[in-house]
Amino acid sequence: IPVHNASCWLDECLQGIEDQDYTGSMELSVYDDASTDGSRAIVEGWRERLERRGVSMVISGHDSAQPRGVGHAKNQAVSQSSGKYLCFQDADDVMMPQRIHLQYETCLFNSTSLIGCQVRRDPEGSTERYTRWINNISQDQLSTQVYTSHGPTVIMPTWFCSRDWFQRVGTFDEGGKGVPEDLLWFYQSVGQGGGVVRVDQCLLVYRYHQQAATHSVLEETIWNLRVAFLQERVINQWESFTIWNAGKQGRKLYRCLSSSNQKKVRAFCDVDENKINKGFYTYEESKERPKPQIPVLHYRDASPPYIICVKLDMTGGVFEENLKSLHLEEGVDYYHFN
Repeated sequence: IPVHNASCWLDECLQGIEDQDYTGSMELSVYDDASTDGSRAIVEGWRERLERRGVSMVISGHDSAQPRGVGHAKNQAVSQSSGKYLCFQDADDVMMPQRIHLQYETCLFNSTSLIGCQVRRDPEGSTERYTRWINNISQDQLSTQVYTSHGPTVIMPTWFCSRDWFQRVGTFDEGGKGVPEDLLWFYQSVGQGGGVVRVDQCLLVYRYHQQAATHSVLEETIWNLRVAFLQERVINQWESFTIWNAGKQGRKLYRCLSSSNQKKVRAFCDVDENKINKGFYTYEESKERPKPQIPVLHYRDASPPYIICVKLDMTGGVFEENLKSLHLEEGVDYYHFN
């Protein structure tokens, strides 16, 4: 557990650890990243209870003027720990009693995978679309939907993996505030052939609040990382493809591609008659003469593979039905980017 000014959440968080029904040996490794609200004393206050429960504790930290960031705190918590398996927990979340034993059992059969779980959002109803996505995408989509704006397909506060796999992938980025250290590590793991598996039970209460570190990461930072990963893993291997969405998001993706990948875009496709009737999109910022003009087609007249830049779960099922009508295979004929 990385901790920074989490005093109001810690008792519930630590109670969740005491309540685990896992019967093997457990260790709690906490790194306090310059808290000024007495967080460390709260954790220390739990030592006796947790050790009585058979959970050994390692606590360290620093009290410099500035926190060093979530990546640093997680790395320190991992390096001072000794377990063969790592269960990541945020100080503001609460694990359900079955979490460790169910993820541990799953990890035994998936030693080079990142194991996640389903979550319950608190307060209920916050980030509804995101929560539905976390809990309901299929096991196959955990690997194919890694490029969307939602980030890792199993969310960081639910991560469980073997120490061997963590060490093979490497430590978290320590760039500090504004760095999406979880997304970077997730991409590293997937890039090295790591699997992604979800235990299909709700094993974590996942809190939403304004102080969460995730709010400090700029959307543009994440966009650039996603575009780079999509090109490296998918588009560089394709000879040509279609961008599904001739609107703002589709055009932005096109402009952000390398020039060699821009040349692979055979068309945009859409359902908007105005865009289709216009006939093409002109890349005005291009230094080429004449400026590239990319055809805009109706989605039924376009051909796969597609990079889809349409937001999921936003059109009352209309977009999803259109896609389904084409009988395509996700991860082969198309990838979601939004």
